[in-house]
Order: sequence, then structure tokens, then C-alpha cells
Amino acid sequence: MIKIYENYSTEEILNRKIDSYEKEELAVKRILADVAARGDGALIEYGKKFDGADIQNLEVSEQEFEEAERALPPEYKQIILNAKANIQLFHERQLKKGFSIQKQDGIILGQKYTPIERAGVYVPGGTASYPSTVLMDIIPAKIAGVKQVVMVTPVKADGKVKAEILFAAKAAGVDKVFKTGGAQSIAALAFGTQTIPKVDKIVGPGNIYVQLAKKQVFGNVGIDMVAGPSEILVIADGTANPVFVAADLLSQAEHDVLATAVLVTNSKQLAYNVQAEVEKALLLMQRQDIARKSIETNGKIILCESIDKAVEISNGIAPEHLEICVDNPFDYLDKITNAGSIFLGKYTPEALGDYYAGPNHTLPTGGNARFSSPLSVDDFVKKSSYIYYTQEGLNNACADVMAFAKSEGLDGHARSVGVRVIKA
Repeated sequence: MIKIYENYSTEEILNRKIDSYEKEELAVKRILADVAARGDGALIEYGKKFDGADIQNLEVSEQEFEEAERALPPEYKQIILNAKANIQLFHERQLKKGFSIQKQDGIILGQKYTPIERAGVYVPGGTASYPSTVLMDIIPAKIAGVKQVVMVTPVKADGKVKAEILFAAKAAGVDKVFKTGGAQSIAALAFGTQTIPKVDKIVGPGNIYVQLAKKQVFGNVGIDMVAGPSEILVIADGTANPVFVAADLLSQAEHDVLATAVLVTNSKQLAYNVQAEVEKALLLMQRQDIARKSIETNGKIILCESIDKAVEISNGIAPEHLEICVDNPFDYLDKITNAGSIFLGKYTPEALGDYYAGPNHTLPTGGNARFSSPLSVDDFVKKSSYIYYTQEGLNNACADVMAFAKSEGLDGHARSVGVRVIKA
């Protein structure tokens, strides 16, 4: 049963203890080194070992894309296309333009945006299927102007990628898809193999081995984030429907036994009603065992004196997903300073964001919303500044620059300015 607390410590609300993964870290390190040394051969062996699949051609063929499209019912394909349209509309608004500043003496300062050359997208597969992740991770990259987007994903035991994954990838505009998953696929993207090209940045969720692999290759390539267990925090008052709130808490609890679901409310009646509704709803869930363990281990209902206090608690936690289930949610929007994605009102369940609404569902976890943001077009572009000075502009700045450089003991810096200055 989900527990109710009247006395709480913010640090204890979410499951954010730092675990030691020494064994897993070592296993990942070995896999990375093996793939770096042997390339495709190592990937094929790991495919047999971890997926039970005998894969000889790592790249998904055009015929496989066509078969996947034929295998899906028209109504499902239309759902994918509807979601794509929503995601595309939202992310197109994120495109930024550079700027240029013209100063006196002919000086020009500016900033330009350049898309990365090649992005790698990891999509979980095998026993699971996440076409939503395909759309969320590929569409922003294509909007940013990335020249080549390649995707890696585990296969089923028959050596095939699930049809819905391939259809979503093609709809999103992927350039190549490769049949490999786990830490070995991250190594392939980071170092390149005979078949899989080295990328500039890797994005996408995955299990602990995938996350540790991303962490270890960072620096050789860029990564979006190291994601932890899923989180939801619901702020609700006495007007909220306890059935809705319970369902939303469980929508995240079913992800993983380590997932965390928290309700913060100023209504004791709502707290007890939600507690009862969670128990009822658990009995109806296909993933009941996972959800129950998550709720019993990490689930919490926090009682506080007001919704403003609930907002304060939420800002201290910086949750991945935040729902504000009150009649006037926009009254609180500007007060929220730390959250991955915010769901406003009683008819905006978090699942809308997972699949369909448009904003990205790849979000910072573990309190990282204090300093990081959802995956976006920005993740696939680089910013470069540029500077242009005329002779006159340099002459006017030289005294300040040379004095600054000398104050830091860098006379070479000062000299590089001084040799260009025309003495009066």
C-alpha cells in the first residue's frame, strides 16, 4: 500500500540514493573495448549471447522496412503519423537563428548555429517496444538539420526488429537502422565498426548497461543524459478525482520497480481516497507485480498545508514529470522552477506527453531538472561565436586587452595584439 506522510524530508521523498555499479561498470568497460577492437564480429556474437539471434546483416534492409509497413494495420499507422505531426509541430518552434551585432569602428560580433553531422539514437527493443521513443528522438534531430541519423535497437529472437519500431523510424526520417542493442551498440556508435558509422552524439533511453555505456563513452562522443528510474509527482487539491490521480501514479510505477510516484496534497480526504484507489487499480494491471513493488517501496503521499507549499516541495524535488491537478493550474505555472515536463489540469495525464501531445518525453531524472532540460532540437546543434575587428577597432581596444593579458602574466597574448597595432 502507498504510504501517507504528514512529516516529510524532501531528500527522502524520491528514490535517489547513489548505488554502486562496480560489477556492471566493469562488464560495460569490457564490452566497449571488445567492440572497439573487433567491430561487427563482436556485435554479432553479443547478439547471439544476449538476444538469442543469429544476425549476419546488421543493417535493416529496405525490404524489411516494407515488410514492417505491410504488417501493421492502417489505423495504427495513422496513429503514428498523428503523433509525428504533433511532435514535429512542437519541435519546429524550437529552431533558433543566429545573431549579428554591428559596433562602431567596423566591429562585428555574432553567433551561428550548426547542426551536428551524425546522430545516433538508441531505442530499447527485444521484449519491449517503444515507437514513441523513435519519434521523440529522431524528429528533433531531423528538424535540427542533422545530415545522418542512425538508430540502433535490439532484435527479437528471430533476428527481426519489431514492425512498429521500423515504421516509426521510417516515418520520422531515419537514415539507417542497425540490429544491435545493449552496451555493445553504444560502443558501435561511439567508435564505429565496419558497418555502423561513428556518430557525434548518442541519445535515447535504455537499461543500466546502456546508461553506463553512454556515461563511459562521453567525451569521445556527446550524449543527451544519463537517465535514471522514471518519476512522477502529482500536486492535487481536494477537487481532484482520486481515480485520476491513482491512475497517473501507477502509469509511472509500472515502468520499473525503481520508479517513484509521489502525490503532494493539502487534502487529507484526497490522500486516503487515492490510497484506496491505488489498491483497486493495482488489481487490474498487467504489470501488477512491478507496479506494486514500486508503489510499496518508493510511492508516497505527502500532506502539506497548501498548494503553494506543495509547489515549494516540488521545486525542491525537481521531478521528471509534474502534474498539477487543480482547477486553476496556470496560476501555479510561473511558480514552478524545477521540472522536466509539466502537465496542467485534471485532463492532462502524463501519458499524453509520453506518446502524443508533442513535447519531448526524454526528460531529466534524479533531480537533474534543476540544471538540465528535455531533449530538444538544441541537443542536435552547436553554437559558435564569431568576431571581426578592423584595424581601427583593434587600435582602440589594444591598451585594455594588453593590460588585461599582462595582469594574468601572459605576455604572449599581449604581444599578439601589440604587433598588429599601428603606432601614431
